[in-house]
Amino acid sequence: MSEVLSQNEIDNLLAALSTGELDVDQMSNADEKKVRDYDFKRPAKFSKEHLRTLEIIYEHYGRLLSTTLPLYLRKNVSISVANSETVTYSEFSNALSNPVILGIINFLPLQGNIILELQANIGYAFIDRMLGGEGGTLEKPRPFTDIEMPLIEKLVTICMQLMVEPWQNVLDINPVMERIETNPQFAQVISPTDMIAIVTLNIKIGDTEGLMNMCLPYFTLESIMDKLNTKYWFSTMQKHNDETYEEHLETLVRHVSVPVKAVLGKCNVSVNDFVHLQAGDIIRLDNRVNNDMQIYVGDIYKFTALPGTQKDKYAVRITSIHREEEQ
Repeated sequence: MSEVLSQNEIDNLLAALSTGELDVDQMSNADEKKVRDYDFKRPAKFSKEHLRTLEIIYEHYGRLLSTTLPLYLRKNVSISVANSETVTYSEFSNALSNPVILGIINFLPLQGNIILELQANIGYAFIDRMLGGEGGTLEKPRPFTDIEMPLIEKLVTICMQLMVEPWQNVLDINPVMERIETNPQFAQVISPTDMIAIVTLNIKIGDTEGLMNMCLPYFTLESIMDKLNTKYWFSTMQKHNDETYEEHLETLVRHVSVPVKAVLGKCNVSVNDFVHLQAGDIIRLDNRVNNDMQIYVGDIYKFTALPGTQKDKYAVRITSIHREEEQ
């Protein structure tokens, strides 16, 4: 609502106009709105709110990657969201180097594809680490060989599968890898003039640092654009109490496979005796036949048991639980 002037303010304004202190033309020009040119070649299809929501999604994605990749690389991996912006696909493709790692992903159930781009030095570091090296990169880039490509496919597949959880608050996705390209010229799956959102992640594997770009076309995300806002994001987040959360963790733990081994006994054998062992030789253990065996869960002594058979298979019958405080 516009401000209402009092009678005194009206009288002072009329007096200023009559004396020439105020110019009517200047007052009318001050009310004119500034017009900003609209570039039809770069339509603003992604708002700041959309980009912020995508950053939140891929911040979660980065945390998953930083905890999953060390399982394969046996090396610390640090990942963070560096930037997000909107450009045309031609601007994105023209900035790509050669070689580069481009994963063409069918973003089901949405229409169209997204592109996962990894800089080549990250690929070289991953290959070197998987083949027993220190995780270094090459001084001079070269095309990936036929032996290296399966390792690259494994890396991109891992990155693709980890997208499912971060997108759950927006949509249940089922991404499918269509192919991997190392030459940008063969990855023209999007119209050059189409607008795309790019979320850039900074990846550091040991001393090697590079970028991962998630190319998200507007055509693919158009049907869920109304869900790409923080209000919808937080409204759909599930709120679990402590009890439900503990039950969820317990369910996950129950599905974890752990090795269980039963130890009949132990003994020390010289290398010479071990080399000359033959069928029918007897090895004397430190445990008697009528004594309980030790059962280990992983490397933890957990139970005692008696040996036996069940349906023509060796088995043990648990007799007691060994607790840590009893040691």
